[in-house]
Amino acid sequence: MPILQSNGIELAYELHGAGQPLLFISGVGYGGWFWRKVAPALAACFQTLTFDNRGAGGSDKPDGPYTVPMLAADAAGLLDALHLKGAVVFGHSLGGFIAQELALMRPDLTSKLILAGANHGGQKVIPITPEAMQVLTNRQGDPMELIKRGIAIATAPGFAERHPEAVDELIQYRLTNPVPPAQYSAQVMAGAGMIAYSDETVADRMRRLTMPTLILFGEHDKVVPPGNAELMAARLPDARMAIIPNTGHIFPMEDPAATVNAVMEFAGSFLLCLATHR
Repeated sequence: MPILQSNGIELAYELHGAGQPLLFISGVGYGGWFWRKVAPALAACFQTLTFDNRGAGGSDKPDGPYTVPMLAADAAGLLDALHLKGAVVFGHSLGGFIAQELALMRPDLTSKLILAGANHGGQKVIPITPEAMQVLTNRQGDPMELIKRGIAIATAPGFAERHPEAVDELIQYRLTNPVPPAQYSAQVMAGAGMIAYSDETVADRMRRLTMPTLILFGEHDKVVPPGNAELMAARLPDARMAIIPNTGHIFPMEDPAATVNAVMEFAGSFLLCLATHR
């Protein structure tokens, strides 16, 4: 992967396609690899940009603490270095927090938002389920068991049994791209910091996110329960919701076709894409 300097560190990234920029921002413990099942299809209509957050993949892994504004500044620096503006920004989980911060920090870089498996922060959210919290925070034990527990909690019931090949892919990725424990915890704590926002701060942040926003969730998300979609939509000036059926938290991996369709319906149309790329 190519490397660029951004916000004082090196970030590994991939850029494909042509047209309006579409920036993907991953969640805790994942690099740009997370988007491999949706980014190629969308590269037919957009200039897709995937990258590894600090602490993961081929990017630098400085010591923490990390914060959401820090991670958003990393993404902004990457867009600046590539001379990209007006991007559709697709953030998943922690990446959804980063996407919100990026849009607030640099509205010139963001034309539309896709907030996937994320909430608006503060205390008035539906919290992570206890079983998901246990998996996310307890990193003790055999690495293989940690990986399997993480996959089970992040996917819809029965996904592992229906799609053993997808589970094998995830296991191989985790085994060959480990995130150091300290950096993993730094990413987790960056997201947890969003809880500290007052309701007044959350309301102000949501009012300022005036760009069209798609709130996208998996039906069986245990990490960020899908009831948060309605809570966030009620606070945003221009929001719509979509729930991907029979999926969990990592729905872009569980049902990539439905994810691509949702993005295309929101951020563009197939007819427009075909007309632009003739």
